Amino acid sequence: MIRTLVVEDDPLTAEAHAAYVGRLEGFELAGIARTLGEALSAIRESVDTTPIDLILLDMNLPDGRGIDLARRLRAVGVAVDIIAITAVRDIEVVHTAISVGIVQYLIKPFSFSTFAAKLGTYLEYRRRLEASSSSATQSEVDGMIASLRSPVDLPIPKGLASATLQSVLDHVRATDGARSAAEVAGPLHLSRVTARRYLEHLAETGQVTRSPRYGTPGRPELEYRWVG
Repeated sequence: MIRTLVVEDDPLTAEAHAAYVGRLEGFELAGIARTLGEALSAIRESVDTTPIDLILLDMNLPDGRGIDLARRLRAVGVAVDIIAITAVRDIEVVHTAISVGIVQYLIKPFSFSTFAAKLGTYLEYRRRLEASSSSATQSEVDGMIASLRSPVDLPIPKGLASATLQSVLDHVRATDGARSAAEVAGPLHLSRVTARRYLEHLAETGQVTRSPRYGTPGRPELEYRWVG
């Protein structure tokens, strides 16, 4: 379970984000902090008990900026992951957030599905990280970096539509086992060739795995499986 601290000064928003965390498989609410000071205290207290794995961080707090909290944590060697959740759209703030190690940036307002998708990509990153050996290969590093981005965030080749791409990924994710292009095409009302183009893009960006399926007449057919 990924223990998650919500850092948000608005009570209603904080409770909403906490409720969102509670609805996600693989996440556990570690608490709510409404100021920078409360957040630092919660993180210090957790070090000797059950460490906090992830902070959902507002950029504007009553006693400081969210970026200041990130800087202070990095300065003392606390490697907790941080996702910014904020209404701040200033590009300089976004750049600074990235420079201090904030792994994702979610702009308010947003729906639960958007929230779930962002945290889902983070969960996949953590699973890949924990499954890797102490020395990673280039493909493992590429996969971990790619897993922090949703497929619609990644550059999409010409001729592919983001909505269809998301539908294909959702279908593969919701399916037990692997599926061929033909098996994906039918339920989504796509041609086999079209389904394969989307599946190949997802395989190239690390969202699904690709392997040959044996036991059928002719050449082995490719099958695709969600990496989760």
